[in-house]
Amino acid sequence: MREHDAMAPGILGKKIGMTQFFDEDGHVVPVTVLQAGPCAVIQRKTAGKDGYEAIQVGLVDFLREKLVNKPARGHFAKAGVEPMRFLREFRLEDGSSDWKPGDRILAEQFRPAERVDVIGVSKGKGFQGVVKRHNFRGGRATHGSMFHRAPGSIGQSAYPSKVFKGQRLPGRMGGKRVTVRGLEIVEVRPDDNMILVRGAVPGARGGFVAIRRAR
Repeated sequence: MREHDAMAPGILGKKIGMTQFFDEDGHVVPVTVLQAGPCAVIQRKTAGKDGYEAIQVGLVDFLREKLVNKPARGHFAKAGVEPMRFLREFRLEDGSSDWKPGDRILAEQFRPAERVDVIGVSKGKGFQGVVKRHNFRGGRATHGSMFHRAPGSIGQSAYPSKVFKGQRLPGRMGGKRVTVRGLEIVEVRPDDNMILVRGAVPGARGGFVAIRRAR
């Protein structure tokens, strides 16, 4: 695999966890530590063939061969890389670069003070009520109220005799794709394949994330 000279549109990684970082002025900055790469380009998509410009990137986190089906094995073999668990696409500006399958993407291609969007899957909370899911206030907590964490009226009985679409109700919470935009890179540690970003990112520790250059 060759290391590409152009700026990568993004990189894949894992969420390690949160910690504190002291900046040059001695201020405490909350940061999230992300394992960023190493990654490899699996496929180059072009406007002529696929209708848009993009690269498919895989995080170097190899799978056992028996967990990979035959079409996937051929897909990875065509790029000259081992099968990988986590793949994502990053869009390219039309004709912006000559990325090829097998090219490497590393954390050192990013710089402090750059802005990135981090995409992950939020923590699943299971089935929750409206107080936790939608921040409802709830009823009085006094004796005999019988209205502590209930949603209240959700529609009219006579007219229109239905519950309108979009009504906030209990249900499954979390476990969805979430994008946090414009996070600042505080520090890059190329030797450890780590990027530290200011603030929180979605997902649990050990969860896969995509780090995309902010537009």
